[in-house]
Amino acid sequence: DQKIKELLERLEKIFRDVTGAVGLLWNTSSVRARFENAGFISKEDCVKFGIVGVAARACGVELDVRRNHPYGQYCFSQIPISTYPSGNVFARAYVRWLEIKRSVEFLKEILTSVPSEPIKVKLPAGLRKNSIAVSLIEGWRGEICHTVITNNDGKIAHYKIVDPSFHNWTGLELAMRNQQISDFPLCNKSFNLSYCGYDL
Repeated sequence: DQKIKELLERLEKIFRDVTGAVGLLWNTSSVRARFENAGFISKEDCVKFGIVGVAARACGVELDVRRNHPYGQYCFSQIPISTYPSGNVFARAYVRWLEIKRSVEFLKEILTSVPSEPIKVKLPAGLRKNSIAVSLIEGWRGEICHTVITNNDGKIAHYKIVDPSFHNWTGLELAMRNQQISDFPLCNKSFNLSYCGYDL
């Protein structure tokens, strides 16, 4: 299919550009030194405070909804979990890089095996009455939880989303202990948290 071919070509070009930029980052000694000496979180604190996503995997914790609670395509093929044990700014950046590489490989695999016929899913007529449903997905920041509760009429009575930022703001606080004020922007961006995501 032409669209898939074009998408694969675009993906390859973007990946080449990203690879070049990341190569410059890793090969600049001042950047490496800065990344390696800032924003440390121990594996023990990561687990204790419930850090999720990239921030957890950068502490060596193998936590990923795609593997721990697989859904959709992840039931059939999985992306290897990317971890790094040092728990610092470098680890968070490096895990992101590993995830970019593995995501590109995963997309190539999926795109070359897309069925030619349309995919159809039959939807239920309505929602089940007096029920609760919980859904977990792995977003680019980490675990996202959706919870919905229905009432006697099968209408939505309550819907709640928990963004990974809700869990990871504590991680930023831990990463800033015994650091300089000048380390805050670097540590903050290494978590890449969402202000509004916390308020969901």
